Amino acid sequence: MKVALLQGGRSLERGVSLRSGARVSEALLSLGHEVESLDLGPDLVSVLEQMQPDVAFIALHGIEGEDGTVQALLELLGIPHTGPRVAACQRSMDKSLSKYILREHGLPTPDWVTYSEAAIRDFGAASSFQKAVATVGLPLVAKPASQGSSLGVKVVTRVEDIPDALITALSYDSRALLETWVSGRELAVSVLGDRALPVVEAIPTDNNAYDFEARYEIGGASFECPAALEDAQTEEVSRVALAAYVALGCSGFARVDLILGEDGPMILEINAIPGLTETSLLPQAAEAGGISFEEMVEQILDLAC
Repeated sequence: MKVALLQGGRSLERGVSLRSGARVSEALLSLGHEVESLDLGPDLVSVLEQMQPDVAFIALHGIEGEDGTVQALLELLGIPHTGPRVAACQRSMDKSLSKYILREHGLPTPDWVTYSEAAIRDFGAASSFQKAVATVGLPLVAKPASQGSSLGVKVVTRVEDIPDALITALSYDSRALLETWVSGRELAVSVLGDRALPVVEAIPTDNNAYDFEARYEIGGASFECPAALEDAQTEEVSRVALAAYVALGCSGFARVDLILGEDGPMILEINAIPGLTETSLLPQAAEAGGISFEEMVEQILDLAC
């Protein structure tokens, strides 16, 4: 099969994407596929039209690769691609939108308030921070609406620290969320096709937040898979994750990040194109489920649409 492997791009997660792409390329070649690795650029459409691949394997993360942009182009060109389709990518990438959808489906997610640059700059929304705190409580988490990998995320414990936290979050996106801080165990459930893989628990090695470095630097965190949960907890976490995957219209594969606190699992976000690096959680979950990396890549390819 002739595979166009899309990697790199212009997002802040470019380096992670290149690492994912290199690993996927090696797996595809070992499986006997013909692979051409393509970095996103102004000639992408013409290169794809000339190449005429059987399928595009998307190993992109962040804006343009995970938000439906590339997916829309591929669907316009009639090229099947791995991972969710356009609408699911857009829903998953926009944390505020995805949380509204989750709530509409009765799924648990922390309370939140969304601010835009325009609301703060043009409409005096800064005067509402006290009301935001009354809604979400303290401590809270400030995060960009459309970034992944914990980029731009800050924990806020005082109302007076909200402006600085929002400035940081809004440097990554034009909208930001103030979200209730939920204390608990950091879990991830990867979904392959319609199957929830074993739950992974991320345990930061330095007792700090599971941030960008902890996610992608070897030694930044330790992982337990399957997570040491009671059977009932595993069943509920997997049920909630699968329900979120379906609610957002995902297909192929995705990863659902959750916090397991005193009140049960709370969904933080859905990653439409999760990482495939040496430290990424989807490959760890697949391996724990008896699926090698090469087998997982082949299954992802088979699920392309």
